[in-house]
Parts: sequence; structure tokens; C-alpha cells
Amino acid sequence: MIDSTALERLQTATADLDGPFAVIDLPALRANAADLVRRARGVPIRVASKSVRVRAVLEEVLGSELTAAGGYRGIMAYSPAEALWLHQHGARDILLGYPTVHRSAIAKIGADESVRAAVTFMVDDITQLDLLRTVAGPGPLRVCLDVDASLRLGPLHLGVRRSPLRTPEQAAELAGVAAGRGFTVAGVMTYEAQIAGLPDTNPAVRLVKSISGAEIGRRRGKVLDAVREVVGDLELVNSGGSGSIELSVSDPGVTEVTAGSGLYVPTLFDGYRGFTPRPAMFYALPVVRKPAPGIVTAFAGGYQASGPAAASRSPLPVWPAGLRLIGTEGAGEVQTPLSGAGGLKIGDRVWMRYAKAGELCERFDTVHLIDADGSRISVPTYRGEGQSFG
Repeated sequence: MIDSTALERLQTATADLDGPFAVIDLPALRANAADLVRRARGVPIRVASKSVRVRAVLEEVLGSELTAAGGYRGIMAYSPAEALWLHQHGARDILLGYPTVHRSAIAKIGADESVRAAVTFMVDDITQLDLLRTVAGPGPLRVCLDVDASLRLGPLHLGVRRSPLRTPEQAAELAGVAAGRGFTVAGVMTYEAQIAGLPDTNPAVRLVKSISGAEIGRRRGKVLDAVREVVGDLELVNSGGSGSIELSVSDPGVTEVTAGSGLYVPTLFDGYRGFTPRPAMFYALPVVRKPAPGIVTAFAGGYQASGPAAASRSPLPVWPAGLRLIGTEGAGEVQTPLSGAGGLKIGDRVWMRYAKAGELCERFDTVHLIDADGSRISVPTYRGEGQSFG
């Protein structure tokens, strides 16, 4: 639910700025960070950097009292080059969320003992181990096994296409090969995208999510037993996302969960019923013309989110109330027409929300952090610091 009072505060705090620009409502961000910790019930949360992409926000969350109390620990990065950069800025616990073939970054990690100790590579194939060893050299490297957490019902595959590892036997075999080649098998990850990434839109979806949660819970236990039999104790068992924290922490074998989108709360999270987050990231567009009564055209704004081509990936106008995208045009590269414009005039602003977290930061060099008292701090995004990791 959008807090109109908060949007009025954001409007006032940015009155001198020319749009388009992006803002983060700090009270909402902090409330979301605290609510994620509440939902995790004592299990530490690893922050997904791809859903943040602002170093100051990572530092805000990881440097907060919530972290001091054990609520947050470490970063899940999405690129080894990003991991190197974050390490340069003080990060010391970085789990790569995806396998990589980025040779130059792997080589730099392998050449620096302190970085090797801080970074854990994600693997799901022997070929990845071969590449890591060839490029990084003989020094010790940490790896985590990515185990498929999708639901399969007969021929149906419900979930994303990620890892080829699925059975306890497959996971144990790769763990054994990794250990035999001098890698430290630090952990196992299972990401239930079909649970974390699906809003609770109807009873059928909720039923599938319940069945899927029970299935991965049983299979994860068998996988962990098989891997531990080969390599001994594991440092981490990572699971979940912002949309599935409660399910993940209900498994005593899970030692940490990952969350990032739940800090900003993009529109894809509007359909969840198990929690009530507060939208924290917005962007503002200036009105540049009025082509017809009740319609205005805003400059830029066509920031479409990744994923399937669907209306759910489009941005959403949220203030003033009543604004709607025009179906024949949508949000455009250099102009976005909106109906329901009422009394909006040329030079006024419209406020929008993005569909996914983090990706919006690839459009802006700066994001403005607005506090409860209306004070404003402007900080660079990854892009603003000259960093682009894909």
C-alpha cells in the first residue's frame, strides 16, 4: 500500500531536482529491513546485492543494529568482478549466487589470499571446477553447490532452470570431486524461485507453493546428509528469497536465507499475502506535454524489468492517484503517456515504481535517500561509481 504522506515528503524533499531521478524512502527501507529479520526468526539474512546495487544501502543494512544483533551477515553477489570491487570496499563474506566463467576476475581472486578467503564460488558442474582451478591457480578456493530446488510433477517442471544437480547422489559426487581437487566445499544453496518469486495470487498458486515447499524440504535434508558424508560439516546452507523466508527458516538444516528485493519492494511483491512490506524505491518523471484532456506525457520512464514479456514487468504510476499507462504505448524510451491525469500541468511530476528491485539503478547514476525529517543525501548507484557487472 502506497503511503501518500510519504510521497508528499519525497516530493517536498526533492522539489529542487530536475527529473527523471530515483529516490529511496529511508524509513520504509529500514522498516522493511527490520521486518525481514522478524520473518527470519533468528536465522541470519544474506543481502542479495543484485537487488540493491547501491553500495551505501548495502552499508546501511549491513552496518545497522540489526546486523549487530545477528540479523544480517554477508553479501550474495552476482559477479566475481563485483565481488572483487566489494572486497576492495571492505566486504569480507561474499557468496557468488551464480557460476561464472569470467577469467580475469577469477584470476584476480585466485592471486589474492585475502580475497580467496572472503569469496565463495557457486558451482553445479565439474567443468566449472576445471575452469576455476585452471584460471585461479593452485591456491585454496571456496565453493558452494547450487542444488536445483524446482518442483517436478511428472513431466511438469515448476520453477526456474538453474542447476543440473538435483539428487543427493549428484550433489555428493560433485562435492567429492571438488574436495579431491583441493577445493573447500563450504556449503549448499537451494533457491526455490517458484516459491520466493510467485505472489500468492490465488488458491492454486498457494497449493503449488505448499507442495513445493514440502518436497524441497525433504530432498534438501537428503542432499545435505549425502554431501556431509563426503566432505564433513558445512559452513552454510543457503536458501530462499524475500518471498519465501518463512518457509526456508522452518527447515532446521538452513543456516541462512537470502533477501534483497524485500528492502526496496518493487511492484512484483504487491501480490504477496504472508507479509506487508512498504514500497521504498520510486522514480519521478516530469510532465512535458498534454496531448489531450485527461492525458499527460512524461519525459522518459520506459524502464521495463527483465523476465517474460508481460504487463507485470512494466513500471507502475503511483502518484498522483488515478494515473494509468496507455495500453497502446506503455512506458516509452523518451516519453510515457498517462491517462487519468486530472489537473496535472506541464512541469508537474508523476511518481512511478519499478517492477523488480535493483535493476532500476542501472538507469540512474545517483539515488536520493530521503529520511523521515525530509533531509536528503545523494549517493551513487553502481552505475554512478562506474561499475557495470552485467
